[in-house]
This record gives sequence, C-alpha cells and structure tokens, in this order.
Amino acid sequence: MKKNIETILKEINSVLINVDEAQVDELVSDIIKANKIIVCGAGRVGMAIRGFGMRLSHLGLNAGTLGDSNVPSIGVGDLLIIASGSGETQTIYDLALIAKKNKSRIQLITGNLESRIGKVADACVLIKAPSKTKPVENFISIQPMTTLNEQCLGIFFDAVVLELMNKLNETHETMWKRHSNLE
Repeated sequence: MKKNIETILKEINSVLINVDEAQVDELVSDIIKANKIIVCGAGRVGMAIRGFGMRLSHLGLNAGTLGDSNVPSIGVGDLLIIASGSGETQTIYDLALIAKKNKSRIQLITGNLESRIGKVADACVLIKAPSKTKPVENFISIQPMTTLNEQCLGIFFDAVVLELMNKLNETHETMWKRHSNLE
C-alpha cells in the first residue's frame, strides 16, 4: 500500500510541476474579473470541478456548477470554466458552443490544447496527464484509465483556490462564514 501511495504522489507531482504559471495567472485573472462563473465537466472530471465551483462560492464569488437547479444564464462578462481531459466530450463541446454564442469567456483545463473545445476556448491551462484520447509521450501511469488526471485536477483546483484567497484577501474564517450551515 505505501509503495502505491508513494508512486501515485510522484505521478501527481510529475504532472503538476509542469503546469504553466502564465496560464494559471490568466485563469485566476479571468475568475476575479468575471461577473458570474459557471464550472462544468463530465464524469470524474466533473466531480473534481464541482468541488472547485463550491470553493469559488466560499470565496464570495458568484459561481455555480452546471447541472445545479439554480445555474443562471451566461453571457458577456461571465466565465465558463470547463475541465475536460480530452477536450473532445460531445456534451461539454456543445455547452462551450452555447457559451461562445452568448459571448461568455471560456477557460479550458485540459490535457489536449488542440482539441475542439480547445479551439473554442479563449484560454487554456494544460494539465499534461494521459486522457482517454491523448497519451503522454514516454509516460504511463500505474493507475487505471484517467485516474491521474482527475487526481491532478483536484489538487490543481485547490492550488488555484489558494492563489485566489491571496489575491482576494480571503481567509479560512471569511470562507467558513459562506459555508452552508444547513448541515
């Protein structure tokens, strides 16, 4: 078990250490400037970005997750953040086109900058973990399917939250005040 954990942590580090800081800076800037933020992704990637959407709300930002019943319309001045390892998921691509038609800015977190969602997005952050359509040259994860990508996304989003906390002067205490008390 310990050997597996050690290997998994090394894999995660080998991916995240190579994320482009300029791409992250643009993502953070877009989040801060946005009137409304909607996050979306499918499958396990969708689970990772759902947690990020929740944290954006805890930061005091007007954020929602696609699929929730209270997601507002999206348009000029708004931001759609898409997580898609392949950048090719049909339903997510269709949503990107709707957001583009409504003149929303689109940020894509992906392993495939050349994907069709990548071509629609205004900006992208490359998370170079193997996806279902794009292997990473000279790298094979010990983990099944796209597990490494999903793990990297969760940690990546938590690191972005720390950047946002710093820029927005947020603390654990200010964020806890926005956390649901209906528990």
